Amino acid sequence: MANLVSNKKAYLNYEIGDKLTAGIELFGHEVKSLRKGQGSLEGSYIIVRGGEAFLIGAYIPPFQASNTPASYNERRNRTLLLNKKEIAELAHIEHSKTSSIIPLSIFTAGPKIKIEIAYARGKKKGDKRQAIKKRDTERDLKRKL
Repeated sequence: MANLVSNKKAYLNYEIGDKLTAGIELFGHEVKSLRKGQGSLEGSYIIVRGGEAFLIGAYIPPFQASNTPASYNERRNRTLLLNKKEIAELAHIEHSKTSSIIPLSIFTAGPKIKIEIAYARGKKKGDKRQAIKKRDTERDLKRKL
């Protein structure tokens, strides 16, 4: 289970709730690009429309720019592969105004590419400062020991 791409700012900007693993529908050159470690989940999110879940705003560049179709969009909407029960749960979370659904990482599970998503609630500025302060003090303690 190798981590290919991660959303590094998710833990700073959000309070992470329950996590869920889903499949993701990709083109072949997108899979190659992800296996090479290219791509970004920063600023992306999950929506549920018409009984399907979509990843919006994730950046996955083409593996070889010269061999990619001219109509290819790096930030296209990608379908997530979930069962009906999980989609219904995501739809319920999406309709609540307090939390959102964000991707945390894209990883391999055997030959397949999976995405880890989580229910998240945005942190306020003061909460972010406390998290940074706590992280810095823990880092200083580890250095001294």
